[in-house]
Amino acid sequence: MSLKDQITDDMKTAMRAKDAPRLLTIRGLLAALKQKEVDERVTLDDAAVIAIVDKLIKQRKDSISQFQAAGRTDLVDKESAELKVLEGYLPQRLSADEIGAEVAKIVAELGASGPGDMGKVMGAVKTRLAGKADMGLVSAAVKQALAK
Repeated sequence: MSLKDQITDDMKTAMRAKDAPRLLTIRGLLAALKQKEVDERVTLDDAAVIAIVDKLIKQRKDSISQFQAAGRTDLVDKESAELKVLEGYLPQRLSADEIGAEVAKIVAELGASGPGDMGKVMGAVKTRLAGKADMGLVSAAVKQALAK
């Protein structure tokens, strides 16, 4: 079963359970998936679905930090609940040590050295670790590897 089918099944389950917050989040995710398919005239595979889920998670994290700064705990709670639902659709993430090892391997393969090669390394890392790692951690690991 594809990830998109799983999300659709989860929506039906949330409807039956009358779980309104979960249903709202899943419907938003499905709307984002459908929008991408319509805009680009493609059928999304699991990697593309994970990329969209990652994007929505990043939006929720940004919203949470903004709402915390404004003292809006009610909205922080709402966004946090949505974040938990979305995180359920991501595969197991790599640890910081695993990310560092993978980045070091890619840097060695490309023969990169110095901050000038950051773009080249990030391009290779994104294709290999897409959906498997938090790109913020990956970027920090690349910077650290190239600073040596």
